[in-house]
Amino acid sequence: MVTPFLLSRCADDGRAVIILDRNGEYKCRIVGKTNGNVLLRQCQYEIVRDNNRSVTIAKNIVTGKIKNARQILMRGARESDDSQEEEILRKAGDNISESLASLKQIDNVDQIRGFEGVSASVYFKVFDTMVKKEARDNFKLITRSRRPPLDNINALLSFLYTLLLHDCVSAVEGVGLDSQMGFLHALRPGRPSLALDLMEEFRSFIADRLVLTLINRKQINESHFEPRPGGAVYLNEAGRKEVIMAYQKRKQEEITHSLLEEKVPYGLLPHVQARLLARHLRGDTDSYIPFLYAG
Repeated sequence: MVTPFLLSRCADDGRAVIILDRNGEYKCRIVGKTNGNVLLRQCQYEIVRDNNRSVTIAKNIVTGKIKNARQILMRGARESDDSQEEEILRKAGDNISESLASLKQIDNVDQIRGFEGVSASVYFKVFDTMVKKEARDNFKLITRSRRPPLDNINALLSFLYTLLLHDCVSAVEGVGLDSQMGFLHALRPGRPSLALDLMEEFRSFIADRLVLTLINRKQINESHFEPRPGGAVYLNEAGRKEVIMAYQKRKQEEITHSLLEEKVPYGLLPHVQARLLARHLRGDTDSYIPFLYAG
């Protein structure tokens, strides 16, 4: 049994059909012809092997992720009606922001990954503070768990990250890049490392914020989940449909692009950023500038 097809628009206005299983795990993807040209991919491969340039791109990606995560925490603090919880969120946001000074001194990708992991830990430690108090009995995040997700919030996060990841795969392949050759994530057979890189700057304000919206507006509740043997928790069919509809609606909303200074639908942000990355890899721009969320 699989979820309904999810259609992701590619950069050439074609369609990619992504098929997920009932747990939200990726099964396959149907796409059109490969776009772009071999010279762009050659530039990509050369830069992946160039430690200095690869590290610079990885730093920029992580910087964007941390700044966007901080914006989500600060927004949560502004919306909180509890002064103690507001202070907890502001302190966490300031902590991960202040740590960016240390990132500038790092010249090793492994250390950048470790730095990103520490920042993510601080972020998720306070994440459920942004859940409304009346919903916390059913939505408590003890720790970030992936395979399998062990609670309702992790089930939501994992499912939305799956949807977002394959939008990012479509984006990087749509501009002609190799989705498996990334700069931040380690290269492994079958792993879409570049798409995972691109996704980092979008996780907090597209997926994480949508999780909080779904919970706090009671669009998702305990009835949308099902426990599995071994402690795993997954969305059931009704839950998956609710999340997919909310995600597609979210992608239609517009946001002002921090660099282009014009409105762009959320759903096109991965395609815009993939094009900006391609321009940098070709040498048209001095650096890759991640999307920065204004909050």
